Order: sequence, then structure tokens, then C-alpha cells
Amino acid sequence: MSAPTFPAGASTETQPAAGLPPTLAANPRLARWLGFSADGVVTIHSGKVEYGQGVWTALAQVAAEELGVSLSRVVVAPVITSDSPDEGITSGSRSVEESGASLRQACAQARSLMLGVAAVTLGTTAERLVVEDGQLTGPDGTAVTYWSVLAAHPGLLERDAGEPVPEKAMGSWSVAGRSAARLDLPDKVSGRPRFIHDLRLPGMLYGRIVRPPAPAARLAGLADPCLPPGVILVRDGSFLGVLAGADREAVQSAALVAKAARWEVSETLPDCDDLASFLRNAPAETVVVGEHRDERAAASAATTLAAEFTRPYIAHASMAPSCALARWDSGSLMIWSHSQGPFALRDAIAAGLGLDPAQVVVQHAEGAGAYGHNGADDVALDAALLARAVPGRPVRVLWAREDEMAWAPYGSAMLARLEAGLDAAGTIVSWRQDVWSGGYIGRPGTGGQPRLLALSHIEGGQPIPAALDGPPTGAIGSTRNAVPGYDIPDLLITRHRLLTMPIRTSSQRSLGAFLNVFAIESFMDELAAAAGRDPVDFRLAHLRDPRARRVIEQAAGLADWGARPRSESIGYGIGFARYKGVAGYCAAVAEVEAEYDIRVRRLWLAVDVGRVINPDGVINQVEGGAIQSASWALKERVRFDRTAITSVNWDTYPILRFSEVPQVQVRIVASPERESGAGEVAQGPVAGAIGNAVAAAVGVRVRDLPLTAEQVGRAIEAG
Repeated sequence: MSAPTFPAGASTETQPAAGLPPTLAANPRLARWLGFSADGVVTIHSGKVEYGQGVWTALAQVAAEELGVSLSRVVVAPVITSDSPDEGITSGSRSVEESGASLRQACAQARSLMLGVAAVTLGTTAERLVVEDGQLTGPDGTAVTYWSVLAAHPGLLERDAGEPVPEKAMGSWSVAGRSAARLDLPDKVSGRPRFIHDLRLPGMLYGRIVRPPAPAARLAGLADPCLPPGVILVRDGSFLGVLAGADREAVQSAALVAKAARWEVSETLPDCDDLASFLRNAPAETVVVGEHRDERAAASAATTLAAEFTRPYIAHASMAPSCALARWDSGSLMIWSHSQGPFALRDAIAAGLGLDPAQVVVQHAEGAGAYGHNGADDVALDAALLARAVPGRPVRVLWAREDEMAWAPYGSAMLARLEAGLDAAGTIVSWRQDVWSGGYIGRPGTGGQPRLLALSHIEGGQPIPAALDGPPTGAIGSTRNAVPGYDIPDLLITRHRLLTMPIRTSSQRSLGAFLNVFAIESFMDELAAAAGRDPVDFRLAHLRDPRARRVIEQAAGLADWGARPRSESIGYGIGFARYKGVAGYCAAVAEVEAEYDIRVRRLWLAVDVGRVINPDGVINQVEGGAIQSASWALKERVRFDRTAITSVNWDTYPILRFSEVPQVQVRIVASPERESGAGEVAQGPVAGAIGNAVAAAVGVRVRDLPLTAEQVGRAIEAG
């Protein structure tokens, strides 16, 4: 590659300038973020992947706004580790917050550079130029375009970002801040190939994996499976796979191998029906998450309440099973994956296979329904291991539904024990919360470990270490939202992270916030009842934060909280949280019918996620999170015996059906604060609202998820 050229006066900084957004500072080369093709297109590069959350549309709006071009000119390039900026994992509702900030500043700097060159060309100053859809016009009407400027100075963006430059003020936005049609949806709704499952490469072989019958199983023997001619068997320790010219043949051949395999199986799983005892008694690391003490306030408690809340293991249950493609060429490995962390996956696969990361390239391709660390990373290694047996030929591996449900990491089972004191006036004066959980941080590379499934099955492989849980801040892992957002003078929050992992756990949408907010918001209703207060008024009495108060008031207003008539078997409940304690605010009201079964009929939500780039996208994400939360709260539970997972299909792992989806109404509460994500703000508040609505409808409190009719029956009997 020839050395880049620069116009006179351009600088090639080698150290990132101070004050840049973090991911731009880590990837400062402007050309790594955006490029201008000769046909009038702007191509932007982000390290955040699209998997249905609509983030690429919002990022395209950010770029179009800052550059002063129409949205129709902007194309988002797929994330590929050889070209894209490394922005870590696409998780935690941070894409617009992180990548949006970096892309905005990169575009602002590119715009400033091109204005400077255009001003010299047109004999004027940059301040006197008018930018309209990429055309830069001087006072005398002469004009150039971004594309003509870069054609004359092709190395202009081959430089590192300098000192931050001013960005467009929110008040002047004309593209950002308005609803825009999703860039990814036309292909999806029309059925055009877009997903990784649709990808076909010349000469491609189809692979299938034969999994052990249980997490603790070792291949003891393999008889001749009598495979059809041309089918290739791959065996490495307890890792088994087949390669064939067609997927149907691969499936049939995998079944033959499964019949020929003999396994040694051990009982290592806990009692599925007594997870609370397992969580309390398993070896654990105990740390304080949050503490501020006020002994005088605590001593004023006139009434003390205590309660325990649990959730089971929850599966990602993606509608399409995990899929990947891989190809080995002369010592290099190319992988196509729907991983949420292509760069972390690249490094983990390189470490696991003894390669230099420079030998591995991962390109993201969209997959269906990623809700955290599902099977996407594991199937990528499966494809790489099979492709190693046929150098030069691409290999596609698709997991079976049973593989997806039994082998992808789960969201951990959790137990929260809460205790609070009320003074004589009915004000909360003390709060204690203990959280028991497996770790949520088990993605590839965490703790310096590859943490990929097949590496525990190949010869010499070791079990995947127990998932970590991050620093105990209340913003990550099982402690996410464990610190109540209310004004409480005396408070102590403690985490107990399990040090063993009989069932593999890792990141799942909202992490610990789902159970923590469900527990806190359920308990707030119990405390309100003890104080003789309305649940909405009780919450507002413990909140000074004006943004928190606004979303509660707006959600209650949407639902007509004070005036809505109550009737037998119909209940209403409210839930609230600020996601992670530092991000977006959400309040939800649920209407539940509990006559023969538990059914959520309506949900009203108010959210404040700071400056909104695409209002329709925010509403879409909040609606999706609310519906998923309803499914978790009412139905979802991983089941297993002492050896293996038994909920491996839709019959044994039910999710919310389309006919059961509630009506959802979302109101965005305007705020000038910096952007924060919307994808995970609703899960906790909706669960709390549903739990409180169920209690209002049936007259008893159900503290163990999911909130099934059977659980209600047990609560009535216990009461």
C-alpha cells in the first residue's frame, strides 16, 4: 500500500487528543470511521453490530446530521475486524451512547477538514460556506462537494482525530431527533436474504455437531457410524462433527454418529425445584455493593418487613438457532458470525487454536434475536474446527434447536433477600438487600479465558470457568440495579457470586436488573401497603430526582392510575427503575387479568433516555423489551434433571405467543441530557409492574418467577 498523501498543513497525530469520546480515542484514524465513494455515498464504519435493535439507523442519522447530508446517502458497513473500529461488545444499551458519540465527533472533524479545504479552493472562509446535502457553496454561488474535495485530496481523512471540534447543537438537528425508517427492515419484511443463515459461499460444505448428552459427559467410545460416501467425520476428544455436501445429509449423518457414540455421564446439576437452597448454599464470593449508613435513621424504624424473591435460569431462546461460517486459507482463518463481539471472538478463537489474532478475521452478519451471550460465539468455533479439516473450503454450521436450548449460556438463577424498616410516618429509613447469583460476565476472553464451548470438549480441554460478575458497582452483572434508586438514609447491598457453575451462565439482556428491580418494586408495594399509602404516591415520596419523578407521573397518567375503576380478577401495578442507576429512566404500569390464568392485557410505559436520535427506534426497543419481560415474568424457565437440560424445544420451554402479547403504549419523556440506550430499560420495571398487578388481582404476593397459575396457587396455600 502506498503512503497516504495530505494537503498542506494537515497533521498526522500519533497520540489521540484529549477529550475525545473513548472509542474514538482508542481508534483515532478518521478513515476508519467514514469514507466517501465517488458515487455520492457516505459509508460509515462502527464497531457496534446490528442485530435487530435498529442501532445502524440511529448511527446513520448521527452521521448524516453532523455531515449535513441526506440520510439516503448514508450506508453502514458491516463490522469486520480487519477494517472496523474496535468498540468492544455491542451490549449494555451503549451503542448510541458510545459509538454515536465517537461517530459524531469523527464526522464533525471530517466536516471541518473538508470545509477548510473547500474554503481555500473557493477563495473564501469556512464560516461563509453553506453545506447542503454534501455540497459546499460559497458566497458567490460557486460550489464543491465533499466527494470532489476528497477526489482532489484523497488522503485527507487518513489522519488521527485532533482536538475535539464543536458539534451541531440539538436545537439545530434536522435528521437526528426525528423518526426514520429502519435501514435493515425492508429486506427482513420482504424475505430477501440478509441473515447469516441465508449466506451461501462457492464450494460450501455443511457441518453439524454431535453434542454430549449432558454438560458433564465424556466420549467413551465411538462405533463405526457407517456414514454415506463423501461425508467427513471430525473427532477431537469428545468433540464430534460431520461435514456433507448438503445440510439434510449432514443432519442425517449426525444422527448416525449420535447413535454410534457411547458416553460416560455424571450427575452434576442442582435440584431444579429448589434453586433457592442451591443458591444459598453453593460456595460464593461475598462483597459489599453499596453502603451508606445512618444509625439514627435506622433506629427510628417502627415496622420491619423482609421478603425473598427468586428467578430461575432463563434461556435466550432465539427464534433462529445459532449459525456461523468459516474458511481456512494458508494458515489464515475467516469467520462469518452473528456474535455481539467480533473482536473479542477473534481473540478468543485465536487463543483457543494457538493462532496469532492477525491470522483470524471475523465479519459480522446479522442473526435472529441476540439477547446477550447466546450460542453465536460457540458455533463460530464449531465452524472453525470443522473447516480446519477441509482447508480452502467454506463450512457452514447451524445448531439444532435442541443444541440452542441446551448448550447456549443462560441468564443465571437468582435469589434476592430484602429487609426494610419504616418509621412511624411510613417513610423508609433502612434497607438491606442480599443477592445470590451465578456470574453474568462469561463472554469469550473474559478473565483471559477463551470460554468457548468446543474448547471444553476437544482433547485436553477443560471445563469453562465460572462466569465472572464484574466490579460490584450496582451497574453491572448480578448487581445491576441492586441498589434502589430511592432516597433511603441507611442502606447496605451485598452480592454473593457463585464460584461454581454446574449450569453455564453469562450475559443476558438486562443482566441482574430483571430480578433486582422485580424484587425492589414488589417490595416497594409491600412497604406502601404497610404504610397505608398509594403505591405511586409512596414512590414519589421517596424520590427527589426530577427525571425519576417525571417518568412515574407520566406512566401513571397514561394508565389513568387514580381514576381507573378496579374490578375482581383485574389488577394494576407500577414499577420503576433508572437502568444501571446511571442510564435511562423507565416507569411501567401493567394491567393483569388473573381469572383462570395470568394474562397481561396492557402495558403503559414512560421513558427518559436523554437526547433521542430516532424516536420510532426508541419506542420499538422499549416495546420489545416490555414484551420480552412479560414473557420472562409469566412463562420462561429452564428445566433440567440431575444430569441434563430437559427444556430443549418450544413445548418444554414456552414463551409468550403472538396471541398473548399485550397492548403496549410508550411515551418518550423529552430530556436534553446525553443519549443512553433504550434496549434494556423496560425489563425490570415491567416485571415489577406485572408482579404488583398480579398481587392486586389475586390478593396474594407471588415472589418466585415465573408468575404462573401454579405459583399463585402455592402462594394462596402458603398464605
